[in-house]
Amino acid sequence: MSSTNDNAVQARYDINEMPPVGEAVLLGVQHVLVMMASNVTLPIVLATAIGATTGETAFLVQVALLVAGLTTFLQTVGFGPVGARLPIVQGTSFGFLAVAIPLAQDYGIAAVFGGAIFAGLVQVTLGFSLRWLQVLFPPLVSGIVVLVIGIGLLPTGMALYAGGNGAEDFGSWSNLGLATFVLVVMLVLYRFGRGVLGASAVLISLVIGYLVAIPMDKVDFGAVGDAKWFAVPMPLEFGLDFPAAALIAMGAMAIATSVETIGDLSAITKSGAGRQVTDKELSGGVVADGVATAFASLFSALPNTSFGQNVGLVAFTGVMSRHVVSIGAGFLVLLGLFPKLATIIAIMPSAVIGGAAVVMFGMMLGAGIKLLAESPLDRHDMLVIAVSVGVGQGFAAVPDAVALMPENIKVLLETGIVPAAVLAVVMNLTRPKPAAGAPLDVDTPLADPEDSPDKR
Repeated sequence: MSSTNDNAVQARYDINEMPPVGEAVLLGVQHVLVMMASNVTLPIVLATAIGATTGETAFLVQVALLVAGLTTFLQTVGFGPVGARLPIVQGTSFGFLAVAIPLAQDYGIAAVFGGAIFAGLVQVTLGFSLRWLQVLFPPLVSGIVVLVIGIGLLPTGMALYAGGNGAEDFGSWSNLGLATFVLVVMLVLYRFGRGVLGASAVLISLVIGYLVAIPMDKVDFGAVGDAKWFAVPMPLEFGLDFPAAALIAMGAMAIATSVETIGDLSAITKSGAGRQVTDKELSGGVVADGVATAFASLFSALPNTSFGQNVGLVAFTGVMSRHVVSIGAGFLVLLGLFPKLATIIAIMPSAVIGGAAVVMFGMMLGAGIKLLAESPLDRHDMLVIAVSVGVGQGFAAVPDAVALMPENIKVLLETGIVPAAVLAVVMNLTRPKPAAGAPLDVDTPLADPEDSPDKR
């Protein structure tokens, strides 16, 4: 086993280290299970909103899996300046869904994919610019972004814990009990498990929870019988369209997604490797996000982005090996080609996933705190945190506060991430300079009036 250069963080496997094959496969599958629910739920939500047929819905789910696997390879393996070469998992972006549904309803689903190509170009441009804009994201700003991402994910995790939004038995004793059972099994395995048992705690707890859910009548295998054994999706199934509204809305969301990706990259290197993300990793990661989003459009898949829950999984297990995630990407590609197998995983009850998700999302919050604790915080730093998190997350918690804003601006404010990042960057760049010999650190005691020269 290898360790990082930070004594406070001990990685089970370093970024370029390959675990034994059997263990690597288990760890790769673990990443797939953690991200599966989010990745397949979003295309289903879009399909339902536009009244898609059963066949169209199945196609959207299939390409979501296939594209997630291919674009994850882009992040972990890299191609020239594209890719962070970190254990980053790509998947269907939740942020873009907020603008994709109204666009699909007003202009057709082809407009969503046309706008996404433009969004990808925006992200690629931002990614190549980050090498010169690194000064905008010191640990203070990165920590705030990661913290807001973690806070924003917690309601989603708890919704899964209670059975999933829209479930008829949402919040029932059976859902809460099942999720708690998964959580307890995971924590026990993590605490007392050794080697692969501890590293695979999430995978094992999910499998056990799935098996327990079957006799509880929470798993419906009907969809498995309807799914095809093998299918190769064809590109441009729904075509492309480029109305101005789609370009503006999707381009604006590209900015929000890029900020979120910056947060994920910062979190995974800090929590998993005990170091700051490098300029090359930051730039390559955001560029890959843009390429992934544009590539997804060609296969009629929704925009792709880095998945925070998998960042939390890396922080939880300490497995930083990008090769493990590459194996997970291979499984995603296979699932995209064998829809019946994908459906078996996709029908896993939300409560089972929620038992692990609350921890994964909480680990993101912890990674943000760790970044903020990089150095002593002075009075201005505390003010930056207070305003950025308070206003940014406030908009996310109470979206009605910006209901009267223009639609494109409202969507950005409701993310919570964009206003928090903008406020943090601006306030950090405009920090006051301390007077000569007068540090701003909040821990610096005030001078005792009795010690002043006038009192001597």
